[in-house]
Amino acid sequence: MIAIDLELEPSRLSSKIEAFWKLSASKILSLDRDAASVKGVPVFTVQGKYSSQTWTDWTQGFELGSWILQFDATDDSEFLDLGRKKILDRMATHLTNMGVHDHGFNNVSTYGNLMRLQLEGRIGESTWELRFYQLALKCSAAVQARRWSPVREGGYIYSFNGPHSLFVDTIRSLRSLALGYRLGHSLMEENGTSISLLERLLTHARTTAVFNVYYGEGRDIFDVPGRVAHESIFNLIDGSYRCPSSQQGFSPFTTWTRGLAWIMCGYAELLEFLDTIDPEILESGWESNRECMLRAAKVSCDYYIENTPSDGIPYWDTGAPSLHKLGDYLNQPAQPANDWEPVDSSAAAIATQGLLRLGHYLKEQGESEDGGHYWQAGLTVLDTLLSEPYLSLDPNHHGLILHSIYHRPREWDLHREGERIPSGESSMWGDYHAREAVLYVQRLARKQAYLTFWGGSATVS
Repeated sequence: MIAIDLELEPSRLSSKIEAFWKLSASKILSLDRDAASVKGVPVFTVQGKYSSQTWTDWTQGFELGSWILQFDATDDSEFLDLGRKKILDRMATHLTNMGVHDHGFNNVSTYGNLMRLQLEGRIGESTWELRFYQLALKCSAAVQARRWSPVREGGYIYSFNGPHSLFVDTIRSLRSLALGYRLGHSLMEENGTSISLLERLLTHARTTAVFNVYYGEGRDIFDVPGRVAHESIFNLIDGSYRCPSSQQGFSPFTTWTRGLAWIMCGYAELLEFLDTIDPEILESGWESNRECMLRAAKVSCDYYIENTPSDGIPYWDTGAPSLHKLGDYLNQPAQPANDWEPVDSSAAAIATQGLLRLGHYLKEQGESEDGGHYWQAGLTVLDTLLSEPYLSLDPNHHGLILHSIYHRPREWDLHREGERIPSGESSMWGDYHAREAVLYVQRLARKQAYLTFWGGSATVS
């Protein structure tokens, strides 16, 4: 269980945050200098050097979005200028990619960050530039929303595995639909039928909460409150739910911790977004949607806190088969160098923002005790990530956050000579989400504008 530091405040992390951005800048520039050797979109490191894996190129938004986050945090225009150029040159095909559920990852991290900064008055007032980013995000939202499987109890944006497959990852790609809706866009289908992006967002969020998140209600004998199934499988003939599944976890009946982190972060952020929607638009469904998201956010964050080692860094799956060989592993710091099971720092980088945002949301709702609990847990996890052995200080290592895991079942992660498990490597999603979490806390520490993916808190009417 996480040993939550109740005295930790954002201001106490200021020196670590300053050092983090200096290190982040050097990592971004180092990878850029070595880009030719990567031979594609960087995904994860091999012996400290980012490598490519031709599949869906789902990490390109994290690569290029990191340039924009670096500018946001430091005001160093070099990162804005080069990052903006790279986005314009490389990201267009991602806007109309019909084959993935990753639009929120790729396009909100790039075009979305640029639009947000312009709305915040950080990068000038070019009307055409703003319109360009908005058009890009409208296209992305409609393409993502069309990847749709209706089922008996709702519907969902299906994964690249096919229409039968609902992934937990996609909860954070709903940011794409949220932006499209805020921009007044909709999906146009046959015979001029207009599909609401907001309705698709809410339906996907409800379906995920019902089938991918567990609440201790006896669905099966492994129904532990807060447990998360990476994938839900449906029978598309009659729209019925069939079973849980997992692509990257140990089993359908254990919890892959990065999937858990997507749920934590995704629902916490959606709760913030929901509060920007005029309740009259949602009518009687406002409270039910809020309660559904809040329930999923709370139960998953509770599970993370209770099933993660004391320093806040989880092992790759809470049911990994050799965890018992580590002894009382939940009541001590995680051990990246061990002989049995790898940790996954990328799960922590995503989860810390979920804990922080849920904590902040609850405190804003007047629930200070619960909010403070999650908030302090989030700061505790971030404090660990900003220190060794997770912060990558080696100038010859491309990665920023060490000890990330990609796909344990397929052994895509490097085993170093003499070691039985993978360790010491980084991932593009882990590095990006660490930057996003640090930027979030930095803004609060400096009493700057609260960080949202839409660039403001105005209500949509």
